[in-house]
Amino acid sequence: MTEETAAPSAGATEVRDAVTVRMPADSAYLSVLRTATAGLAARLDFTLDEIEDLRIGVDEACAMLLTQALPGTDLTTDFELTGDGMRISVSVLTADGRLPARDTFAWTVLSALAGEVDAGVGPDDRVSIVLHKRRGMVESA
Repeated sequence: MTEETAAPSAGATEVRDAVTVRMPADSAYLSVLRTATAGLAARLDFTLDEIEDLRIGVDEACAMLLTQALPGTDLTTDFELTGDGMRISVSVLTADGRLPARDTFAWTVLSALAGEVDAGVGPDDRVSIVLHKRRGMVESA
């Protein structure tokens, strides 16, 4: 786990801290990631309900990605802590770069838990799911 203070970019929400967690793409390690998520959310004074929503949301995003992870690769999670919330990007190398379906129950649950959710494909067919939760955000499910 690494942590660094990031400089704000013009026109963007100020990033106070950036933390990256890299671990084997194996569900046996997800408890470590859930704990890191809860600790970072607590640092930003999220409510207990918001912290639990984030823990479950990160777990759900990982479950979506681990099914297509290449064997022996790492799951990478980048946390950006801002003044009013947290942006979490979970990514893994895949064989085909297939995005998670957005018309599923799992995606609907993820959206309800995290607030804003997006997915993308990067170099080498690295698929990522990005969650953005703001403190005190009222959700409509």
